[in-house]
Amino acid sequence: MCLAVPARVVELREGDQAVVDLAGVRKEISLALVEGIAIGDYVIVHVGYALNRLDPDEAERTLRLFAELGDAGPAPA
Repeated sequence: MCLAVPARVVELREGDQAVVDLAGVRKEISLALVEGIAIGDYVIVHVGYALNRLDPDEAERTLRLFAELGDAGPAPA
């Protein structure tokens, strides 16, 4: 199963690179597959690549759902 998560762009770097923030975790990713990304935009990230830009409201809803799932604890075996 693959999982892509929304993350907010906090820094743009040379060579199609950027730094994103996801719940306080910062990671360098590639923007090679998307165009016109600016600081503050949300992108969907999968295996180190931004796949597309995401509407900020949709990103916030998705992040809230992830947080709620985390609060629910581990799934029963």
